[in-house]
Amino acid sequence: MPGTILVVEDDQDIADSVAYSLRREGYEVEVAYDGSEGVRVGLEQKPDLVILDLMLPGLSGFGVFRELRRRSTVPVIMLTARVSENDRVAGLELGADDYITKPFSLRELVARVKTVLRRAEQAAGPADEVLTVKGLVIDRGRRTVTVDGRQVTLTPQEFALLECLARHPGRAMSREVLLQQAWSESEYIDPRTVDVHVRWVRGKIEAEPSQPTRILTVRGVGYKLAE
Repeated sequence: MPGTILVVEDDQDIADSVAYSLRREGYEVEVAYDGSEGVRVGLEQKPDLVILDLMLPGLSGFGVFRELRRRSTVPVIMLTARVSENDRVAGLELGADDYITKPFSLRELVARVKTVLRRAEQAAGPADEVLTVKGLVIDRGRRTVTVDGRQVTLTPQEFALLECLARHPGRAMSREVLLQQAWSESEYIDPRTVDVHVRWVRGKIEAEPSQPTRILTVRGVGYKLAE
């Protein structure tokens, strides 16, 4: 079912075009034209997804993202004219769910929105399914994760990645396989995206993220969840 999307974009023409395309698909759309307004609307309206331009007046898109992430796990697609690899990596390292550079196709953007929302919906899963591995309890219905009895909060993409590993404990999974299974129908995504998200998940579930005991690196292959 279509949800509510917040578009944070200071270029009114782009914001209006994106909003129009999304509304045609049945989504409700809120628009904010600067960073401070984006934070306010994002926290008050609690949208299902945020499309966030990085080049905003005042509070930057990176600043908006940090403020939203402090109090929310809402999926975020970053939208920017910046094309350098450093900017892309910086956005992904913050925990963005996807990244699109301008100029872009509205059709592609809508497809990315559907993919990210579908991924978040799938993370909820059947209400009666619980995965338990090595002190981790992953409740797909409640979309909760506890580590040795302590609840942690994951973004939809982090949840999807951990769930994928938990379904195959002890099995080494390549970055390409993890992209196919946890990111599903997205366009091409740099395999290093997996490394970034693994680092974020480790920071939330490992006692010592620099010396992980749960998500293990398998040299030359990828990652596995310890049995």
